[in-house]
Amino acid sequence: MEDIEKMAEACMKDIDDDEDDSLEDDEDLLDTKVSSVPGSIEHTLEERINLYRMAVTNAKAAGETSKARRYERGLKTLQTMLASVRKGGKIDETEIPPPVACGVSGSPSRPPVPAASPDQHGECDRAVEISPISAEAVSVVMDPASNTKDESSGVASPPTKDILLERQKEYRMAALKAKQAGDIDQAKMHIKATDSGSGPAQPQTVLEALEQRMAKYKETFTQAKASGDERKARMHDRIAKQYQAAIRAHKADRPINFDELPAPPGRFFCSQKEDLYMYIFLCTCPLPFKTLVPFLNQQLEFLEGRKKQYMKAALQAKQKNDLEQAKTLLRAAKSLDPMIEAARSGKTVDVSKVPSPPGDEDEDFILVHHSDVQISEKAEEVYTQLTNLLKEQYEKCVTYSKQFTHMGNVAETTKFENMAEQCKKSLEILKLAQNRGLQPPKHHFEERTYRTVRIFPELSSTDMVVFIVRGMNLPAPSGVATNDLDAYVKFDFPYPSTDQPQKHKTSVIKNTNNPEYNQSFKLNINRNHRGFRRVIQSKGLKLEVLHKGGFLRSDKPIGTALLKLEKLETESEVREIVELMDGRKATGGRLEVRVRLREPLGGQDHQTVTERWLVLEEPQPRL
Repeated sequence: MEDIEKMAEACMKDIDDDEDDSLEDDEDLLDTKVSSVPGSIEHTLEERINLYRMAVTNAKAAGETSKARRYERGLKTLQTMLASVRKGGKIDETEIPPPVACGVSGSPSRPPVPAASPDQHGECDRAVEISPISAEAVSVVMDPASNTKDESSGVASPPTKDILLERQKEYRMAALKAKQAGDIDQAKMHIKATDSGSGPAQPQTVLEALEQRMAKYKETFTQAKASGDERKARMHDRIAKQYQAAIRAHKADRPINFDELPAPPGRFFCSQKEDLYMYIFLCTCPLPFKTLVPFLNQQLEFLEGRKKQYMKAALQAKQKNDLEQAKTLLRAAKSLDPMIEAARSGKTVDVSKVPSPPGDEDEDFILVHHSDVQISEKAEEVYTQLTNLLKEQYEKCVTYSKQFTHMGNVAETTKFENMAEQCKKSLEILKLAQNRGLQPPKHHFEERTYRTVRIFPELSSTDMVVFIVRGMNLPAPSGVATNDLDAYVKFDFPYPSTDQPQKHKTSVIKNTNNPEYNQSFKLNINRNHRGFRRVIQSKGLKLEVLHKGGFLRSDKPIGTALLKLEKLETESEVREIVELMDGRKATGGRLEVRVRLREPLGGQDHQTVTERWLVLEEPQPRL
């Protein structure tokens, strides 16, 4: 009876129910099924699957495991979609994972594309000419009413739209091949041909790109919520909030890690992490192409300019027979090569790691000294004043340049470096004129306004420095004369906790009630820790001033002070003269204290500065 029951169960078994899903997921079988119609969704999915398989293989061969995993996830999504389409189901085309760079010079088989120019190896891909995309074909996609409909089936006939989409893919592939062959103009031409107006408008700024992507995720969140897909809704809501944070950071001029921002699904978005080939390959880019390319060029020019500075300095050192200095400068120049190569390949570079310009000890001009030259005392005084002003301007420009370098802002770094270079040349011209016995050059002052960011690059993000500057009019405790006061300052900073505060104290300054301390103490912090932010916002820094007791005598309290630290949210330094209190009563004494962070907790410390700027007038002495 058991055998009979098993046979009956086997006969009743629905073969389709058990085997259909496993067959549809079999990678080997997916390739053996009937070929799809070019231009159809099925054909697009098949092409995309081939592309992703190649990308996975190449990523694994290159040891890029994170890329391989990402491509495998996309491959699995594509295979699921293809299985659904072959069963007669519908899919959302905007959810199709975008094309990816394969990571090799060759490319998989594609529909016929425009002829590409020969590459550097003399090879050329043979292809047929593609006629331009017509305006009528574009209108079919843009205007749903223009699509014809088969009355008998009730389904819109897709040939015109499919042809347009197929043609668009061909132009994209042609753009990629032209880029790989080094023909940038041809690649740009093909990209323009694909810009038919379909899909979201191409963003013109980084902010527009971020807002466009956030809107896409919010839309997907709303759709998922409405359909009851809580998991998908939570995921897209979380990503939308990531973009909100990135937009806030961008508006505050803080750096953004674009690698952490996912790219929305669909053919009109591509991954932030793809290389420059993908910017040419796709119609729209993770950052707008028109904005990104000037930035990359600017970054490359900055790096190449810095290398030239070091090469020039090395040559000057060699001419002076200072071979050790020449070697050091040459090594610094060579250290920029990897960064330059990365910039040339379209990757962003951490500008904060670029070495500062070489020192200004090298003279750009040859000074001629005349023993018989005499200059009036008034002229000497003018020369001294002009020299001091130009030196001050030069040092200011160098400081601002270093600050913007640490922030990775290439444009502002270059701007202040150029200003510093102009000040340096003016100093040299001034020295040359003085040595020739000429009257001081004509000069005038201009009012210049520029925006700076206050930052202390010598500090790390985990540093907070407390400066105890001085005490003023400190009251002496009973039994101690004012000129016998031996005062010191101590403080407890209640972080990481009130039970484990960071404690410090100054040295003792003897026999004065106006002690000058000028001592600094470095504290260890975590800028993002809630406990630290709570101390900054509500507790502040408590200080106590004491008189040092003698042998077998205890120290006597003089007073306490509280320095509020809320300003560190928007400023990189708090500098206050705080009242010294005895309980709730003011003692008349005061304490000057400064607290400094690398940069404010809430963003960058922007300052608009307007200054009188010394400018030497033409004509200048001939060199």
